[in-house]
Amino acid sequence: MKVRIGLGLGTQSMRDPARHFAPFVDALEREGFDSVWFSERLTGSALDPVVAAAVAAGRTTHLKVGFSVLILPGRNPVVLASELASLDVLSAGRLLPAVGLGAADPHEQQAFGVAREERAAWLDEALPLLRRLWSEDDVDHDGPRFSYTGLRVGPKPVQETFDVWLGGRAPAELRRVGRLGDGWLPSFTTPEEAVEGRAVVEAAAAGAGRSIDPEHWGVLVAYAHAPLPDVVVERLRRRVPDVDPVDVVPVGLDALRTRLERFVDVGFSKFVVVPIVEPPDWDEEVGAVAAALLALQA
Repeated sequence: MKVRIGLGLGTQSMRDPARHFAPFVDALEREGFDSVWFSERLTGSALDPVVAAAVAAGRTTHLKVGFSVLILPGRNPVVLASELASLDVLSAGRLLPAVGLGAADPHEQQAFGVAREERAAWLDEALPLLRRLWSEDDVDHDGPRFSYTGLRVGPKPVQETFDVWLGGRAPAELRRVGRLGDGWLPSFTTPEEAVEGRAVVEAAAAGAGRSIDPEHWGVLVAYAHAPLPDVVVERLRRRVPDVDPVDVVPVGLDALRTRLERFVDVGFSKFVVVPIVEPPDWDEEVGAVAAALLALQA
């Protein structure tokens, strides 16, 4: 099992991204992180993940760029297929695509133009269509949302197998990972819950005549350097009401390393760590996290 560690911004932004973003990305490559990850929140302060990933890829030669996650419902799958394939080509195959339904937030759903009850069906149609657009020269498709005849989209991704990971923790989301995903990247979960979720994913995959690569089990782990402020706790409880933030957000880098080691012990090997509160100095933060965690990649 190959342990790989990336660092993400989560749904927060930077105080001054024009000044700090480029040095942040440069530091990740210099320190030896596997990847950098960008989350999507149209109605928040987060940078657009596709734009941020493109800038990060353009500044680096080894650092992979990923989404945690990119919202699929509401997007034109043909335009998205072309965008992501182009990004994979220009980064020489360093794109790590991960997609999801998006936050259960009326403002976000309004922004994407998709009703909450429509999101799952949209993703179920669009994700297989994306795969066909990336791999086939001419695509015929007639579905409830999209209809194409002899559609050709280029360029094709550099990666011969363009794996798409899914997030999610709810039972229906876990079953979707098994049916459609190439990997699983949940967040705000414990190692015990991850093991239970993996069993659901693997059962759904087997039922669909598929399997998930043993290397394709990951976790996004938020962390803090001090006990969480009440405002952050309340925000997390609104976002994931079934989870107590103090149980899933390690406090301190030693605790973060211990949490990743527990996930490794139960078969998870790909990690995205995200500071729950923006650090005062990103360069120092990247160095400190590298010193605490990157030995796990050896």
